[in-house]
Amino acid sequence: MEFVSTGNCFVCGENNPRGLKVKFDVDPEKQAIRAAFTFEAAYQGWDGVVHGGMICTLLDEAMANLVYHLGFNAIAASLEVRFKHPAPILQPLVVSGEITEVHKKLVKAKASLATEDGKVLTTGISTFLKQTPK
Repeated sequence: MEFVSTGNCFVCGENNPRGLKVKFDVDPEKQAIRAAFTFEAAYQGWDGVVHGGMICTLLDEAMANLVYHLGFNAIAASLEVRFKHPAPILQPLVVSGEITEVHKKLVKAKASLATEDGKVLTTGISTFLKQTPK
């Protein structure tokens, strides 16, 4: 299986009319990714707080997007998320991630969501399984 992006991803796709359209910056040398994003009120759970599922989605996409752009051709096998503080809606937040390990069949990554001043709100780690192209 080979993964191809046609711009329809819910998180980063330019062609998805209902998508978030997050603009990621990838640093191939550092194997890192970063994006600033503000969640609208439509994505809240509790009043004023970003829904946890949306946070998981954003962290997952940061790591998967990085894996994709670095050419690993891998798919997520696991995702673990730790919520440290509530993430506010309508405020700029920063999602960042990096590759932590590369093995023959696995790629591991970590990501975090933080306020602009650096307070970490949520962290995530993921393991990706490399796919063999057909």
